[in-house]
Amino acid sequence: MKYPLMKNNLLEQDLLPVIELLKTKDPILTSGPKVKEFEKAWSNWLGVKYSVFVNSGSSANLLCLALLKEKFPEGGDVIVPPFTWSSDISSIMWMGFNPVFVDINLSSLSLNTELVIKEFEKNKNIKAIFLTHAQGINGLNKKLIEFINKNDIFLIEDVCESHGVVSENNKKAGSIGDLSCFSFYYAHHMSTIEGGMVCTDDEEKYEVLRMLRSHGMVREMDNPLRKKIWIDNYKDLNEKFIFTRPAFNLRNNEIGATIGLEQLKRLDWMVKKRSENFKLFLELLPDWCYKGFDLEGQSNYAFNLILKEKDEYLMSDLQKRLEKNEIEFRRGSAGGGNQMRQPYVRECFNFTEQDINKIAPVTDHIHFFGMYLGNYPELSSESIKEIVNVING
Repeated sequence: MKYPLMKNNLLEQDLLPVIELLKTKDPILTSGPKVKEFEKAWSNWLGVKYSVFVNSGSSANLLCLALLKEKFPEGGDVIVPPFTWSSDISSIMWMGFNPVFVDINLSSLSLNTELVIKEFEKNKNIKAIFLTHAQGINGLNKKLIEFINKNDIFLIEDVCESHGVVSENNKKAGSIGDLSCFSFYYAHHMSTIEGGMVCTDDEEKYEVLRMLRSHGMVREMDNPLRKKIWIDNYKDLNEKFIFTRPAFNLRNNEIGATIGLEQLKRLDWMVKKRSENFKLFLELLPDWCYKGFDLEGQSNYAFNLILKEKDEYLMSDLQKRLEKNEIEFRRGSAGGGNQMRQPYVRECFNFTEQDINKIAPVTDHIHFFGMYLGNYPELSSESIKEIVNVING
């Protein structure tokens, strides 16, 4: 493709420290001091107290729901948008919760606040909101934040593809909820090859997350006093091998952390460049495309191209022109479009066409009449103009 969805953003300067690490005598490559250094640097950048580095954004999703399961062992309902990545919903299902789908606003590509409030009014079994900041646009408005705070609602923020988004309260997305998760996949704002992060301001949650990440082992805890309680209560066990709960191995490694530390140095610049690219793209788009996105605090992940009106012929013609001009795109936008239409959801919950149309009409419009194109820092203004000229044509 002449214009792919993403170009490799791992630079030579990111890999040189890895080479130096590999040159050291008997280098530690599993989770070690570099991982702790990266976690601290990320926490400082985001504005939170604690971060836990894991092997993917999907693992970060899973850890968030595993911790929620400890708070609500009986399960319950979790509000989630149908416009998100599959692992958000899969994590809810694997942890024994029930996903309650609430449609999105087109302007934010995130949960519709009014619909969320209505769902709480009629459903007393909701345990949490799992909100997605989709494609680099802020998903938390002032009214929703106030509603969550007033009603003491457990909030998980999925910021996997929206690093650097700033919310209305001037805090970065991922520093507002009880938990947040990020992805450092190849195509996202910054990369550790594969990787993710879970963030929180709560020390107890942090310590549990560290144990959940690594087999449930007490030795993973940072706080010596909390660790001592477990050791004193289980004197018949080797303190290096006390497993507190059924857990996982979702650790990342020193190589990923070393790359992350270098990428983090450029993240603010990458966020700024992506944001500028998106503004230019929207400015040049024809009027038959939707351009009313909430741009305040955005850090665009991909160029959103959504038809204002339903038009199957136009959508088909547009796809053919993009393919002919070697411009890569993804139909349906985020993660395969409306997740309610995906087999793992639709067959599990027996959603009919009428159900989907009633619950998620906005997401469904994007599913059939939306797509995204690649945005990355190396994309020049001239290239953006060439891409839009194809669309205008």
